[in-house]
Amino acid sequence: QVQFVESGGGSAQPGGSLRLSCAASGSISSIYVMGWYRQVPGKQRELVATITSIGGTNYADSVKGRFTISGDNAKKLVYLQMNNLKSEDTGVYYCYSRRLGGEGSWGQGTQVNVSP
Repeated sequence: QVQFVESGGGSAQPGGSLRLSCAASGSISSIYVMGWYRQVPGKQRELVATITSIGGTNYADSVKGRFTISGDNAKKLVYLQMNNLKSEDTGVYYCYSRRLGGEGSWGQGTQVNVSP
């Protein structure tokens, strides 16, 4: 199994920035995708951004141009730089990984609040 340590969540004003970090451990040798999803109570969890083991990235349309995902494949670390935050970015952000065999894993989540 895969375990995660997530950090960097908190509060920010509209237009501000936060940086999320996630460190994976356990059965990590076959991970080929890592990323971040977010969820608001009563809503479906949605993709924010992902990055592959060879550096390919994918972003939700709502965050393109504002968020940047990066990582260290050898160490299985992933980061999400969140700039120009909006109130709609508020939610619980979950670190995610997928292994070659198809196993997906989720972190416990870190709260992000964007308000004046």
